[in-house]
Amino acid sequence: MKIKRLRLSALGLLAAGLTLQLASCVSTEREVSSSATDPRTTYTPPPAGSRVRVSGKTVLNTVSATHSFSDPATKDNFILQLRGPRVLTAQAHLIVTSSTGDTLRHEVLPARALLTHTDIADPQSASVRDQEIAILQGMNSFFADAHFMQPAIPAGTEQPAEVDAKTWAALREDPTTVGFDYTGAGGSERRMAYARKLHKAVVISQ
Repeated sequence: MKIKRLRLSALGLLAAGLTLQLASCVSTEREVSSSATDPRTTYTPPPAGSRVRVSGKTVLNTVSATHSFSDPATKDNFILQLRGPRVLTAQAHLIVTSSTGDTLRHEVLPARALLTHTDIADPQSASVRDQEIAILQGMNSFFADAHFMQPAIPAGTEQPAEVDAKTWAALREDPTTVGFDYTGAGGSERRMAYARKLHKAVVISQ
């Protein structure tokens, strides 16, 4: 009888141990999933001497704004996110999403393109630190109200060579279209608008 009781006790302890182990695994998985960071969270540089590594996917800074664009009745989300190991060599992701979460436009610009939105007279002769500060300041003013206009295509505007007749007509025929002006890669001035008739965002070079 004593042997049987000892065996039963041993089995009970083993079962209890397995239960605790499984509970530990479940709680660990929950902790990992709940601690996942939002990819749009603003990046905080690690302290000096830290072994934390940054990469081309590291989010350095994010600015956002809401503005009427694809639908006069709602406001869309305009996001500018700087990704990369350093501000000066990073890529700026311009993302426009509708109020329902659909991506209307995703364009990648070099961070240096943001220097055109600053007061630096000669960006090339400025120090690296001054250029980086200017880029971050340029992000803050990227979605300024002055960069949005309505209608997107004023009367009398000539059709650009790179825009087809169907797209141009869709923009011209809708006076409620909203244009967003920004500087693209290579310093080219661009205007983004949404052609509701075609259900797509289009970019016109100035």
